[in-house]
Amino acid sequence: MKNRYVAEVLYKIADILEIKDVKFKPNAYRRAAQNVESLPEDIEKLHERNELGKIPGVGKNIAEKIKELLETGSLAYYKKLRDGIPVNVEELSSVEGIGPKTIKTLYREIGIKNLEELEKAAREGKIRSIKGMGEKTERKILDNIEFAREGGGRWLLGFVLSEAISIKALLEKKVDKISVAGSIRRMKETIGDVDILVVSSRPAEVMDFFTGMKNVETVLVKGETKSSVRLEDRIQVDLRIVDEDSFGSALQYFTGSKEHNIEVRKIAVRKGYKLNEYGLFDGNGEKAAGASEKEIYGALGMDYIPPELRENRGEVEAAMNGRLPDLIDYRDVKGDLQMHTTWSDGANSTEEMVEEARGMGHNFIAITDHVGTLKIAGAMDENKIRRQMREVEKINEEYDGIHVFYGAEVNIMKDGSLDMGRDVLKDVDVVVAGIHSSFRMQEKEMTERVINAMENDAVNIIAHPTGRIIQKREGIALNFDRVFDVARENNVMMEINAQPARLDLDDIHAKMAIGRGVKLSVGTDAHDANHLHYINLGVAVARRAWAEKKNVINTYSIKKLEKLFEK
Repeated sequence: MKNRYVAEVLYKIADILEIKDVKFKPNAYRRAAQNVESLPEDIEKLHERNELGKIPGVGKNIAEKIKELLETGSLAYYKKLRDGIPVNVEELSSVEGIGPKTIKTLYREIGIKNLEELEKAAREGKIRSIKGMGEKTERKILDNIEFAREGGGRWLLGFVLSEAISIKALLEKKVDKISVAGSIRRMKETIGDVDILVVSSRPAEVMDFFTGMKNVETVLVKGETKSSVRLEDRIQVDLRIVDEDSFGSALQYFTGSKEHNIEVRKIAVRKGYKLNEYGLFDGNGEKAAGASEKEIYGALGMDYIPPELRENRGEVEAAMNGRLPDLIDYRDVKGDLQMHTTWSDGANSTEEMVEEARGMGHNFIAITDHVGTLKIAGAMDENKIRRQMREVEKINEEYDGIHVFYGAEVNIMKDGSLDMGRDVLKDVDVVVAGIHSSFRMQEKEMTERVINAMENDAVNIIAHPTGRIIQKREGIALNFDRVFDVARENNVMMEINAQPARLDLDDIHAKMAIGRGVKLSVGTDAHDANHLHYINLGVAVARRAWAEKKNVINTYSIKKLEKLFEK
């Protein structure tokens, strides 16, 4: 799939056009990029059907550019823009807070062209001299440069998973058995590369096909049992061919994590076995297991451990003692509890979101457009809220098989008050409250801010509770023990935001919340109907957090949710 590759080029064009002070076009390219990025199918298939123009936000002009990119692997327009600007936009924009406007200011004022020059200028105190920045901004830039570098070389799960699934689907027709392994199989929020294991009676043919895929940019290694390629979007994919009687042991080994595997091998040694990627062997060198993972774990006296739990966080001991959780299943989720429409900053109408959700088999959704004064998100005032309420009432009368909760996402102010009055929110089915600004408050003040919001009886769910953006922005400073205790006492749910760059709460904090008796809510925070398909990313976080069905309110019936949301 080239969806992400095409989207990246469109994003870069938007940034360069904004730096060049071009009007309107940057927003057009960004919208097109967002919609390409969230397509549920391969953009090349749309191109083959001559349907690029059917992508929302992709008019004739952008469609022609996408066509050129897909057919030639490059885009003359982008190259001309990039060559015509002396700044490395991609490098600088990888740092949180450094957007097109800031890049333009930094270049015009002190000649910053790349990340190295930015860091040097910040360390020498030159950035504070620019009007509107100051010493605090300078320190923040240095912190964010370090944070961006720590995330280098890894990719967001949500943007790579579909590519891995697509490659797996291509290979399935040519092999006897196949599985994705590594951190993707564990559904870790970021991944380093894609690992695929196969069993095949025609290894040479499989390797030829794999290394000859049309989206392969470079063949790094080609061998009889292992080949590695780098795709056009720079992701590395490793393919290994293993024997059928070793498929389970190889899958267990290459799924990881390293720490989990070390603990499992310790168990094997204590029981007189040797475990490696080829199988489980007894003291005489005879293979005791290897064909399946269940066989491996069973031979060691352990329950089967789902891949999402394999992080050495107590799962090995729990498997030995029969105490693994009955994890929530991806099919247990009956609906989505955060999304946006054209009433605020979404790309689709309420009806379009309902249609997509119904097509996915959802029993319910919550429309949670922004309300209040958050202008950047198109927040609604009371008049628009009342009008949207009537629209949702009408939709619930017209549609069978799905219930629409009327919700609102309200901003949490610096003092913890809500950016919308109680007299309005009392009429809303579900209120989602989130922090959208002032992320750098000290832990004590930030904790009180969130607690004050949760103690407002209008609030049902805290959205993206830490405010982090993976690889871009660290989460806010919170005393999580206090926050989760107050959440439990006030019957407030903590969201797992399923957007690929958020996944917030993360698995660590979600597990902590469960341990404190707090219920979780999964919301895609969809701003486009295609984003609704991110729901499984949120469920994956819940599974990694050891969540059972009872811990996640998306598994509840509509009646149970109505009672839960009562004010």
